[in-house]
Amino acid sequence: MSYELLIGLRYTRAKKRGAGRNRFISFISVLSMAGIALGVAALIVVLSVMNGFQKELRTRILGVAAHIQVSGAGDELADWERVYQEVVRHPQVRAAAPYVQAQGLLSWGDQVRGVMVRGVLPEAEDKVADFARHMKLGRLTDLHAGEFGIILGADLARALQATLGDKVTLIAPQGMVTPAAVLPRLKQFRVVGIFEAGMYEFDSGLALIQMEDAQKLYRMGERVSGVRLKLADLFAAPTVSRELLRFLPADAYVIDWTRSHANFFRAVQIEKNMMFLILLLIVAVAAFNIVSTLVMAVTDKQADIAILRTMGAGSGSIMRIFIIQGMVIGVVGLVAGVAGGVALALNIDVVVPFIERLLGIHFLARDVYYISDLPSDLHWNDVGVISGVSFVLTLLATLYPSWRASRVNPAEALRYE
Repeated sequence: MSYELLIGLRYTRAKKRGAGRNRFISFISVLSMAGIALGVAALIVVLSVMNGFQKELRTRILGVAAHIQVSGAGDELADWERVYQEVVRHPQVRAAAPYVQAQGLLSWGDQVRGVMVRGVLPEAEDKVADFARHMKLGRLTDLHAGEFGIILGADLARALQATLGDKVTLIAPQGMVTPAAVLPRLKQFRVVGIFEAGMYEFDSGLALIQMEDAQKLYRMGERVSGVRLKLADLFAAPTVSRELLRFLPADAYVIDWTRSHANFFRAVQIEKNMMFLILLLIVAVAAFNIVSTLVMAVTDKQADIAILRTMGAGSGSIMRIFIIQGMVIGVVGLVAGVAGGVALALNIDVVVPFIERLLGIHFLARDVYYISDLPSDLHWNDVGVISGVSFVLTLLATLYPSWRASRVNPAEALRYE
């Protein structure tokens, strides 16, 4: 063990006797360790919770939406069979399903609601979107061609006051031209199912019908609005979208989930970045405590520094002694923070309910928030970034006090000893 390391480690501990000032310095060191540990743990836990919210949001959106949608000009794709055959050849594409999508009005009793109507093939759609998991009443396979069944979102059904077996009227915006006037096209549909995806956008404004029924109602013939795709790796959607454009017709339009719901994920990412910067201030404050600790240590150890210099220690060795002292404080706090933060992030589903029971409150009320539990998704690359940034801040905090120690004049330091 080099003498710089030995002395640096010794300076981090208070002597047992006659060292009140030294003990105070060690107490400040402990506070600095605790500050770094608290900041690092808070960063890990908060970023894990933000990752959990992002994952939960993504799961709920993609439970109804597709990873990629291929549509045509004017939301009509004539030669959709050829497009279907082209896209399923891509190695990333797990499943594909044609769809018809249009706007309409749903009427039941005195209630009228505007909706987005999606015509689907139940067997194919179930492979692209996870509707089976979100069905509260009925099944997706209850949609049969010619029977004019309809599946409503939970909030939409609640607003219409409709339930299973009720016959609602769907009004298409395209009218029928008659000698008297232009009359709206309308058709009665029987409610065969209700789903709840946990996203207000879908639960309050989406209705599913069989694709052939949608083609008849909207007079699309054999055309569809497009083809929906599910990928093996959802994060590869932007790359796959660009690759598919090379094989599709010139009038085909490809959009992936990162673009169709960009606002949701951009908002979560911005919040995550801001929380990282704000909580990093805790680590920065703890690093400033290391500066004050080392400055006091340098002042207290000036006689020791002078003796070391007279014994032949260079200014670089003196710097290393105090850098080691500061780094010990930082590394101990960093290790404790990482251990505590990872443990809490992995067990937040146990810790948060315990705190709620202890305090008698609920952080995310079920009647207000769709996500009523704090999700956590620990990313080890986040832990690495937090540890690296914290280590650098700690290292920077040791440089100025160590430089001051290396500039101590031995004669001046020993004059009054």
